Amino acid sequence: MLRNPDLSWQALASFSRSMSRLIEAGVEIRKALQTAGKQSSDPRMTPAIEKIRQGVSGGRTLTEAICDQGELFPSLFQDLVNVGEQTGHLPEVFGALGKYYESRIKQLRDFRSAIAWPVIQFVAAVAIIGLLIFILGILPPAGADGKPFDVTGLGLSGTSGAITWIVGWAGLAIAGFLLWKFTRNQVAGQQILDPLLLKIPVLGSCMRSFSISRFAWCFSLTQQSGMSIRPSLECSFRASENGAFTAAAPNVWKDVSAGLSLTDAFIRSELFPEEFLQFVATAEETGTVPEGLARMSHIFEDQARRSMSRLTAILSGTVWVFTAGLIIYFIFRIAMIYVGMLNDAVQQAM
Repeated sequence: MLRNPDLSWQALASFSRSMSRLIEAGVEIRKALQTAGKQSSDPRMTPAIEKIRQGVSGGRTLTEAICDQGELFPSLFQDLVNVGEQTGHLPEVFGALGKYYESRIKQLRDFRSAIAWPVIQFVAAVAIIGLLIFILGILPPAGADGKPFDVTGLGLSGTSGAITWIVGWAGLAIAGFLLWKFTRNQVAGQQILDPLLLKIPVLGSCMRSFSISRFAWCFSLTQQSGMSIRPSLECSFRASENGAFTAAAPNVWKDVSAGLSLTDAFIRSELFPEEFLQFVATAEETGTVPEGLARMSHIFEDQARRSMSRLTAILSGTVWVFTAGLIIYFIFRIAMIYVGMLNDAVQQAM
C-alpha cells in the first residue's frame, strides 16, 4: 500500500525516451529493450525489461510482454504501447509517453518545493512546543496546587507529555499519508474521494484542469494513431487519473454509442467546463477533433499550472497561519499561567 504498484515516473520517462530514440533510429526491438532497460532509477525496471525481452523473443508482442508484468506498467502505458504497435507509431507513442511522465515529475517537484518551507516551519513549531512541555515538566512546580506546568491545557507535562505531543502529531500525519496513498492506489478510493475534492474551490479547479489536460492529450494521441472511439475514450478517461472522470467513462460511451455527439456526451457528464465544450463542438463541426484536443491539452495544462500556483500559495499561507496561531496560543497560555501565579502570590501576601 505504501509503495506504488507501478514503476516510478522517472523510470518510465527515461525508458520511454530511450525507446523512442532507439526505435526511430531503426534498432531492432529486442536490442532496443536491452539498451533502454539499463541504468534505471527503479530497481524493478531492469528485471522487468529482461522478462519483456524474453517474451518478445518467444513470440509475444511487445504489448503482451508488457502486460505479462502485471501492475508494474500502468494501464495507460500498456494501452498506448498497444496503439503504437498496431499502427506502426511506436517511436511517436514512446516519445509522447516520455514527455507525459516528465511533465508529471515537474508538476510534483514544483508542488513539493512550494509547500516545503511552510511544512518545515510547522514541524519546527511542533518540536519546539514539545521541548517546552518537557522543560516545564521537569521544573519544580510553582503553582499553588503543586502540579507541573500544563502549557497545552491537555494535561501534558514532562517527558511523557512531550512524547505524547510529538507522537500524536506524527500519528495524524502518518494516518493522513496512508489514507492518501490508499485512495490514490485504489480505483474505488479515487472514485469516492475525487468527486468530493473537485467541489473544493481552487483545489477542484486545479485537479479538473490537470485531468482535462491529460484526457485531451491521450484522446488526441489515440485518435491520431487510428484507435477506434470506444477504447480511445476509455484510455483517455483513465489517463485523466481522476476517479470522477474514470467513473464517467461508461456513461459517456453509452451516450456516444446511442448517437450523441462527443460534445453532448461530455455535457451530460458534467465534468467539462464551457470553454472546453465549445472548443470540442467547433472541432467536431470542422472534423479536427484530434488536432483541436492536442491544442486544448496545452491550454489546460497551462491553466492547471496557474491553478496549482494559487493552490500552493493558499496551502502555504494556511500552514503558516496555523503555525503562527499555534505559537501565539502557547505564548498567551504561558502568559496566563504566570499571571495566575502572580495573582496567587499577591493574595497570599495580603
